[in-house]
Amino acid sequence: MAIFTPIKAALTALACSTLLLALPSQAQRLPPDIATALARAKVPADAVSLLVQAADGNARPRLSHRAEVSVNPASVMKLVTTFAALDLLGPDYTWKTRFYADGPVRDGVLYGNLYIRGGGDPKLVLERITAMFQALQARGVQKVRGDIVLDHGFFEPVARDPAAFDGQALSPYNATPDGLLVNFKSLILGFTPEPGSRTAQVRSEPPMAGVAIDAQVPLDSQACGDWRGGLQADFSDPNQVRFLGSYPVRCGERSWPVAYSDPASFARRVLQAMYLGAGGALDGMVRDGRTPATAEWLMDAPSQPLGELIADVNKFSNNVMAQQVFLTLGAHDGQPGSFAASRAVIAAWWPRAIGSEVSVPTLENGSGLSRDERTSARALGQLLRRAASHPNGAVLAQSLSIAGVDGTTLRMRDRGLAPEAMGRAQLKTGTLDGVASVAGYATGRSGKRYVVVGIVNHANAAAARPALDALIEWAVKEE
Repeated sequence: MAIFTPIKAALTALACSTLLLALPSQAQRLPPDIATALARAKVPADAVSLLVQAADGNARPRLSHRAEVSVNPASVMKLVTTFAALDLLGPDYTWKTRFYADGPVRDGVLYGNLYIRGGGDPKLVLERITAMFQALQARGVQKVRGDIVLDHGFFEPVARDPAAFDGQALSPYNATPDGLLVNFKSLILGFTPEPGSRTAQVRSEPPMAGVAIDAQVPLDSQACGDWRGGLQADFSDPNQVRFLGSYPVRCGERSWPVAYSDPASFARRVLQAMYLGAGGALDGMVRDGRTPATAEWLMDAPSQPLGELIADVNKFSNNVMAQQVFLTLGAHDGQPGSFAASRAVIAAWWPRAIGSEVSVPTLENGSGLSRDERTSARALGQLLRRAASHPNGAVLAQSLSIAGVDGTTLRMRDRGLAPEAMGRAQLKTGTLDGVASVAGYATGRSGKRYVVVGIVNHANAAAARPALDALIEWAVKEE
């Protein structure tokens, strides 16, 4: 019997080595710098998913650790939304805000109602609103004898409490999408100290009809710590913004973006103020409604193209813009966009565009601002590899933050943990309570391009950001 022992041992060793090759994500040790950073953050290795793989070819991953596990990716989920949009809609796609009338226009006067029908534009901001009202006047409409009617019907209404996600109802990142989204439903409050008068002057934009905002707030000599809390801002009355506290002179000039407390009336108030401010005259009121089929088209106000807008989505992680893009995927054949319709579009698109060997991500709203969205490092890596050879792949890459240079990765330079990666990686980051993530492309010392994905799901995820920096640095150094 002993004669068979060496053969049995050899077969056992062969089986074990085959198993290790089949399960590289479980068998591969983490690079020391990554492991050390995770240990310092008190994050175990089984709370982390990592992938580094050549962006082209079929080479095995350089690093694959729990890459198959379905996890919450936070905002790196925006890669799914933006790449799907580039593939399905194209980088030249534009959203159109359309103007209609239900009466004749003579001598600069519209004898009837003016309809403004939203087309889902993700970035209908102040400069473009001013330009579209100027264009309307150039087309002969200086006065409206009836009402201005705002049509939000391009998307189904999103019934969501802005405070539901994390209790921060006034945070602009919690703004809900809208078929006629105006200035992200947000105010920008600015504070400029004037020590001589012992007050800070308050400015605000955009203008809002029927909203009074305190023009001054007293100064104090406190340190510039929680200056927003010190203002004791009262947003409870949609018709008034008051400051019951004071502003630290040491803060200098600051601004505060705030989601308006009554988002349903935001577009009405802003568009009324801006229409009148552009020199228009209005006999009636501004109200919400639908555009009748009999209304006559006046003009279109197109958005910037998709290929330009996704830079705001990815470089600066704009949640409501991402949701606008996502909803647009499900708006077709006259049917309003909905999250359910867009999820169905992604489910049908994914196997064809990305491959059936990786699971379709679990999507809620396409922005990553969700506790329910799920995907794997391998799925995101596969998407990035497909994008690398796609005709619109360069547009996706250019929309990403450049490590240490701009966007959400600018802080990498301040942390100083990935010096070789500065300017050599194009990345999308993600952050939620309990989630830290990064995904994108990194160029190694050799000039070879890699896809890099790192996702941490753990209570100490925020402290593990240095480990993700170490991942990018490791990829660039090609260790």
